Amino acid sequence: MCNSSPGGAPPSRPAAPFKFLTVGFVSAWLMCLLAGAVVAQTPSCPGIHVTILNIRNGNGTVDCALFDAPKGFAVDALHSAMRLVAMKVPPDTEARCDFENIPSGTYALVVLHDENMDGKLDANWLGIPSEGYGFSNDAKAPFSAPSFSDAAFAYDGQKLELTIKLRY
Repeated sequence: MCNSSPGGAPPSRPAAPFKFLTVGFVSAWLMCLLAGAVVAQTPSCPGIHVTILNIRNGNGTVDCALFDAPKGFAVDALHSAMRLVAMKVPPDTEARCDFENIPSGTYALVVLHDENMDGKLDANWLGIPSEGYGFSNDAKAPFSAPSFSDAAFAYDGQKLELTIKLRY
């Protein structure tokens, strides 16, 4: 539908405020979208929300594996987890994994920085990991991966914020 007057004459002068209102509406709409994008970065919904710190570089992926049982915990994280979030490494040294629609229960997390994207935690000839790793509860074990019970935490079905700092 054209915005011209009959006979092809240019539109009358009062059409200008409409353009201003349209631009104002579009500007307000874009501001709301941008505000929504900022809010979306920090979810307020129920779930397990994990901030990953100390990512060494921008290579590969950060993989967050959520377990609800000991089977495969830590040693087979990317294949045995009940839920897995994998993302290309963000440009800064921090990432975020969000697990939503999770029932109440006991869980444990494994986070890996798979720098070469081969789907496993690489290690040197002594068996010491050469890629980043971290566990919920900052669980540690001297000569092996920690157990599920060492990394386990209770989740009540509400919003839970966790932080895992990777070790290399």
